[in-house]
Amino acid sequence: ENSLQKTSTCSSVNSSGVFVSPYALNLSSFTKLIKRLQERHPEFSRDEIVDAVKEVRRINKGVLSGLAISSIEEKTSAIL
Repeated sequence: ENSLQKTSTCSSVNSSGVFVSPYALNLSSFTKLIKRLQERHPEFSRDEIVDAVKEVRRINKGVLSGLAISSIEEKTSAIL
């Protein structure tokens, strides 16, 4: 029974690892987007830029997936 628990734990760790990986990639993309926008718009604070990205998401029916980073950058710049 103890070995079954260990197997179960390992597989759940592996499963979560599979789901965490795409999240990490999305976070990396978000970080790159914010960095690009900060370089393009140094007059705005990071919080103002994040708020503008959130507005782009709201306008796009609550999602950013499916939009190219360059497209999100352009739409965010228009809001800023």
